[in-house]
Amino acid sequence: MKSVSPVSICTQALLSIGDKPISSFTESNDRARVCANVYPTLRDATLRAHPWNSAKKRATLAPLADAPAFGWARQFLLPSDCLRLLQVGAHVIGVSGRPDFELEGRSVLSNLRSMPIRYIFANYNESTWDSMLVEAMVLTVAASIAYPITKSTTLMQAKQAELVTFYRSARAVNGQEEPPETLGDFPLLALRMGVSDWPVPGR
Repeated sequence: MKSVSPVSICTQALLSIGDKPISSFTESNDRARVCANVYPTLRDATLRAHPWNSAKKRATLAPLADAPAFGWARQFLLPSDCLRLLQVGAHVIGVSGRPDFELEGRSVLSNLRSMPIRYIFANYNESTWDSMLVEAMVLTVAASIAYPITKSTTLMQAKQAELVTFYRSARAVNGQEEPPETLGDFPLLALRMGVSDWPVPGR
C-alpha cells in the first residue's frame, strides 16, 4: 500500500465530496481546519468501531497493589494505549456467558491472579493500517465533513449511506476471517454522523 497519513486520508475524503486536496493540516483554508479538527476524534471512534487486525494487541496485566474496596479480589490497570478491550482470558467481550471481571473506568476488576487480554490499541501509524481500515477512515471523514464543507444535506446523507454499507461489508469480512467477535461501537459513530439506520451488532 502507498504511504498513508492523516493528510492523505483527509485528501481522499475531500476529493470524494468534490473538493480540493490539502497538503497539510496547517493550511490557511476551511478544508484543512475542518479536517484537523475532526480527524483525531474520528480516528479513535473508527479504531474502536471494529476489531481491525492491524489494531489488535495482546498483553498480560499484573494486579495493582491496592485491591478493590469490595466485590473483587484484584484490580488491573488497562494499558495506556488501550482504546477498546476485546478479550479477557478466554472470554470474548460481548459473547454470551458470564464474565469473571468487571470494567470500572480504566481498571479491570477480577479474582484472577494475572490477566491476559486482547485489545484495540491506539494505532496512530496509519501506514500500518490494512486497506479496509483506511477505507473506513476515508468514508468516516467524508461523512463528517460533507456538510461543513459543501453545505449539501444530500451529499452528507449519501456519504453516511456509503459508510453504513461499508461497515456491513466489514462485518461480513471479519466473520469470514476469524471466529465471531462483537463489533461494538457502530452506534457511537452513528450518533456522530446522525445516522438512524446504523447496523446494530447482532441484528
